[in-house]
Amino acid sequence: MEIATRVGLMNWLVSQGLTGLPENDLIRGFCERCRAAGLDLSRCLVFIDTLHPIFEGRGFRWNDIETNETDRFEYGPTDEGDASRNWRRSVFYHMLEQGHDEIRIDLAEHAKLDFSLLPDLAEKGHRHFIGFVHRFGETGALGQMDCFYSYWLTRREGGFDDRELDALRDLVPVLGMVVKSAQQVDIVRTLGRVYLGRDASERVLHGKISRGVTEQINAVLWFSDLRGSTSITESIPPDEIIPFLNDYAQAAIDAIHDSGGDVLKLIGDGVLAMFTSENLGQAKRAALRAEHRFRLNMIGLNATRGAEGRAVTSAYVGLHVGEVFYGNIGHDDRLDFTVVGPAVNEVSRIASMCRSVDRELLVSEAFREGLDAAGRRYLVSTGRFALRGIGRAQDLYTLEPAISTDEVLAGQYERYLKS
Repeated sequence: MEIATRVGLMNWLVSQGLTGLPENDLIRGFCERCRAAGLDLSRCLVFIDTLHPIFEGRGFRWNDIETNETDRFEYGPTDEGDASRNWRRSVFYHMLEQGHDEIRIDLAEHAKLDFSLLPDLAEKGHRHFIGFVHRFGETGALGQMDCFYSYWLTRREGGFDDRELDALRDLVPVLGMVVKSAQQVDIVRTLGRVYLGRDASERVLHGKISRGVTEQINAVLWFSDLRGSTSITESIPPDEIIPFLNDYAQAAIDAIHDSGGDVLKLIGDGVLAMFTSENLGQAKRAALRAEHRFRLNMIGLNATRGAEGRAVTSAYVGLHVGEVFYGNIGHDDRLDFTVVGPAVNEVSRIASMCRSVDRELLVSEAFREGLDAAGRRYLVSTGRFALRGIGRAQDLYTLEPAISTDEVLAGQYERYLKS
């Protein structure tokens, strides 16, 4: 491959990386352009570790013929079980252990090498293998994202010639830089979504990061916490506390997200969330739908945990509606993108009243008033209460108790939530 062609490919990689071309499209376009320039590629695989709460890293494949493989994949932790054993038998683990940046293998000799992936590659007709590990360095690493791994194959009997190898040595680091840049953007989005919430993350990433920049909105607010969590966490082994909190947090978060809400904050065992819509009646119904799904999630969770002999519980939920300030609050060095206002304090007080009236759900007058007539019929008053720190007394409502015992009424309520 001529120098001018290599420079052209480098320019293409950088320009497409700057425009945000998805990595699988980037890899495919790169390999096709390499082949068009005379570089006899038959397959490539690249991967990079990342920061994600579920998987360890992400990879991309390209083949010169149609296969049933996906061109994009994620992989889990490689430090235990079969994944660990496979990783330790990989070419890349060997390269890291030996300090190699490059390795070339004649696949006809694979039987002499105890590497896990080589027999399958040879069986599919590939003849020669070159692998690279490009290390990022201490300041370039981000958590486990410290290397860009890749291998390149050809079906040609004689393998890659010297000019092709030189071309790969020039081009692959540029490809690695572009993939790394794309993954860093993905990490920012992932961390924003996980730690700020879905809507707040999108707002921050679209530039709303200045202190004091807030928006006054009408929102349906959710506050939930677990029943008896203090006594439970004092009675279970210390290594069970975090799994206990995580299980029930997931039950709540899944229900809220599935119903279109946004989780704003986790406060110990408490969850603060909101539901918004141009039609607040729809947002209120979404909140009731989330509460119903939360109960169903906990039924399944309690069955699983109970069968394992682990602690189980239920939860209190308060729902309210009001004007809040939504945006950046704090110091320039430490901002929180959240909601503030009297309505936020009020919804937490409503949730805390659940213990006093022995109900798992309480909603405010303002919440009930905005519902349609069909929705209001499922809510009954528990009495009038003066909430701590709130200037006026108000009626609080809960679900009609017969919903839990009358199958016909329960079915009607579920159909209402879905409508």
